[in-house]
Amino acid sequence: MKASTFFIGLAAGAVTSAVAVLYSTPQPGSELRSSVKTASREMRDKLKDVKGKVEDLKESVTDLSEEAKELVPETVQEMKESVADWKRSAEHNKKRLEKEISAIQRALEDLEKSFSAQ
Repeated sequence: MKASTFFIGLAAGAVTSAVAVLYSTPQPGSELRSSVKTASREMRDKLKDVKGKVEDLKESVTDLSEEAKELVPETVQEMKESVADWKRSAEHNKKRLEKEISAIQRALEDLEKSFSAQ
């Protein structure tokens, strides 16, 4: 549902309820006209306020989307670089660990040979 449709419905409901209340109360014609004028002025002011807030919200959403368009690609690029750095680091560590494991296996083989020779 669009925000404008919602606020139009809200305003229409408020005006309808105000008119229904005004017509259901026993008042002389001049007081009723005065009440209707006052209520319509108040509703107009409230509607202007709501429109202003909707415009502010639209502007905030626009600003946020523009900011996101700038920041998201930068963040993605930084994450890609971090992953690439981690992969390089992990590759270096992997090679080092493979060498150490080979050395340990050779040492174990040498120990087995020395025990079997004895």
